[in-house]
Amino acid sequence: MKAFHLAAIIGAGLMLAPFHAGHGQPEERRTLYYQAPMGPERSPVPKKDDMGMDYLPVYEEALKPLAPASSRRVLFYRAPMSADTSPVPKKDQMGMDYVPVYEDEGAADGTVAISAERVQVLGVRTEAARTQVLVTPIRMVGTIAADERRLAVVAPRFEGWIQELIANTTGQPVRRGEPLFTFYSPEAAAAEREYLVARQVSGALAEAAMAKLRNLGLPPDRIAQLGRGGKAADVLAYPAPIDGIVMDKAVLAGQRFAAGETLYRISDLSNVWVLADVFEQDLASVRIGEPATVRLTAYPSRTFVGAVSFVYPTLNPTTRTARVRIELANPDLLLKPDMYATVAIDAEAAGKQVLTVPESALLDDGTRQIVLVERGPGRYQPRVVTPGRRGGGDVEITSGLAGTERVVVAANFLIDSESNLRSALQNFAAPETGHAVKQP
Repeated sequence: MKAFHLAAIIGAGLMLAPFHAGHGQPEERRTLYYQAPMGPERSPVPKKDDMGMDYLPVYEEALKPLAPASSRRVLFYRAPMSADTSPVPKKDQMGMDYVPVYEDEGAADGTVAISAERVQVLGVRTEAARTQVLVTPIRMVGTIAADERRLAVVAPRFEGWIQELIANTTGQPVRRGEPLFTFYSPEAAAAEREYLVARQVSGALAEAAMAKLRNLGLPPDRIAQLGRGGKAADVLAYPAPIDGIVMDKAVLAGQRFAAGETLYRISDLSNVWVLADVFEQDLASVRIGEPATVRLTAYPSRTFVGAVSFVYPTLNPTTRTARVRIELANPDLLLKPDMYATVAIDAEAAGKQVLTVPESALLDDGTRQIVLVERGPGRYQPRVVTPGRRGGGDVEITSGLAGTERVVVAANFLIDSESNLRSALQNFAAPETGHAVKQP
């Protein structure tokens, strides 16, 4: 179909008779034959095709070779449909002529030339490669969890019976030192009486009796009260060990409890953790102390800022992820355990300076990453490079580019279309410069 279109275009162009300069009368030309507008058929006389379209005349001078451009030197000839080149004119297997590549159009290293006017029309823009610390965002998912260092359980060291539940619902906030419940314990009551008797006998016995009260876990305020001359009591109050929220309550009024049995689990949620899973390939970029931005499904319009406090030493063999701990302040208690969270960490490559170019400078031909290096006004050389980490709109270049070179960052695809760059990319050889082009 391309050949048919080409014939139609050539035929349409050949129908226009050239004019003599200064006269305006068409020059007489000899018709060789007539060409079908949509096919390869020819006729010695005018006729129409099956669609009613006139055959187009082909004139004698149209087939004469064009005068060579004496001011332009041919570097080589390029196959129109493949990457093959030749130092002399030839035809490919389909009979198509190799296309000449002139000195001002291309070079053996693939450099292509664009006129200054076309550079301006295309909007070509270049930037110099630069060395910087590349910040790469690492995105993870995780859940809110209670700070394990702010958890407490209530598990008395003696047996007894619950008299009254003061903290009687799950989720109830409690304050350190305030009573959770009252209880009766024969063992605790007997220990108090022993202490009071020992005080009247000798100091050594009193010290031993007070140590027993402490070992039973009686509240320090209650022990101090006995030391000031207080009386033994059958019913005592058990205080909350920390400020927090009652997460679990496993006790009812009148219930008997055994020594060491967990009655309450209390959590201080003023500071929480985000436990997020980072992929194995990103693990080396995550470091302690890096800031993290957290978003939650419950509050889509808000962001919470924390910091990486710990990277767990084990890897999940199924998901190939490691767990990262991020600490967040939670003064308003908006963050609740098991909430779903998304996390972004701006990881810097250990403060290492790397060579970067804007991401828009990269051209991908499917197997290689290529940039266009500016070799002079309107002259651009395709260069194979090896990209590395990306971040902030820039990409690290690990090989193939020097730090002082300028690359095209806008209109690279237009240059591709304008100058047959794809063929140049197939044919160019690595330039013999101070830096080698490393093939990926």
